[in-house]
Amino acid sequence: MFQPEWEALPRGDLNHLQDERLRRLWERLGASPFYRGAVPRSLAARADPRAALADLPFTTKADLRDAYPWGFVAVPAGAVRRLHASSGTRGKPTVVAYTDGDLAVWADVVARALAAAGARPGHRLHNAYGYGLFTGGLGLHQGADRLGMTVVPVSGGATRRQVTLIQDLKPDGLSCTPSFALRLADTMADMGVDPAHQSLAYAVLGAEPWTEAMRDRIEARLHVKAVDIYGLSEIVGPGVAIECQEEQHGLHIFEDHFYPEVVDPKSGVARAPGEVGELVLTTLSKEAMPLLRYRTGDLVSLLDRESCRCGRTHRRMSRVAGRVDDMLIVRGVNVFPSEIERILLSFATLAPEWRVVLTRSGDGLDVATVHVERQAGPVPERLAAAVAGRIRAELGLTLQVVVESPGALPRPEGKAVRVVDQRTRTEEAPA
Repeated sequence: MFQPEWEALPRGDLNHLQDERLRRLWERLGASPFYRGAVPRSLAARADPRAALADLPFTTKADLRDAYPWGFVAVPAGAVRRLHASSGTRGKPTVVAYTDGDLAVWADVVARALAAAGARPGHRLHNAYGYGLFTGGLGLHQGADRLGMTVVPVSGGATRRQVTLIQDLKPDGLSCTPSFALRLADTMADMGVDPAHQSLAYAVLGAEPWTEAMRDRIEARLHVKAVDIYGLSEIVGPGVAIECQEEQHGLHIFEDHFYPEVVDPKSGVARAPGEVGELVLTTLSKEAMPLLRYRTGDLVSLLDRESCRCGRTHRRMSRVAGRVDDMLIVRGVNVFPSEIERILLSFATLAPEWRVVLTRSGDGLDVATVHVERQAGPVPERLAAAVAGRIRAELGLTLQVVVESPGALPRPEGKAVRVVDQRTRTEEAPA
């Protein structure tokens, strides 16, 4: 562990710390233009601030957009040291501000995450997350610095060059999106590079939902142990939660800085442990832009508080099952893209490059077509029919399946595009 005094804090002490930080949060929110007057000052005197959360309103991405750019900033302009922003592809972007203290916390939690993945001081990290307003590249970079690693800041793209750098610089760890990790594996195969003879030992993957089947493919092809890292720019960036390499079962949420709830996406009522709902996060230590009960849009469950072999005491959440807003509804059947991916990757002859294209037929009915690449080599007879049959049997959804040749689908430089909605001529990419 990077900070065992915090990561292995006894639950009673952790709960007390959360209560104290929530009381200070109520006071800080008074300096935010958005929250000013919305949070009763009497909350600071409550003996049970965690219980009081359920009585307070949610914050949404729409609130952040409406208050763009400075409506949530709770410190003087001179105290802001860095700004990040979303892409704004689905509307007005959201801007996130950081103080020196916020940047220090961010570096700490990412250093914790890297250590949980297997990183150690002196290791080299091949960081292929994008740099710039996106929080991934700089977030992993500063955490690796904090841990005492050597960073290779390659960002995205130029996969052949990246493979050469991996061969020459011999990094211990890789950080990127899961889809880009598979692109590196494809490029190694094209270049005749055997991953088993390379230096990579672990991969820290996030920024898009991915399945256990994709983890199996990545670990087998790159000869690494792959762990899921979770974060979102509105809260801090990467480093909110991480799987540990000891169990790779559930992501430890760094609860001394981020208080989690899971609620029913429609009613907002709390879900019981183990029940899937929308993840809601409250920042406990953020200075520049504290957020109260922020609805992330990510669907997860909180796992029971059983002990973990790694020794961390913070609660674990499941991997993201999907997003509230990326559920496909095709002819009355609801399905998440991750469920389709799980079935596709159960076929060894299919590659993990796929997308669903939504169109409308002449009679106005929705039509969903899965385009998926096959692996190199002979194609089994009636492969498309077999895939469509399994999707129908397991999900109750009738889809057209088109098996494409290797390399036929476009490769995005950032997050994988899994759903192309041509019913409104717009593309939608799960976050």
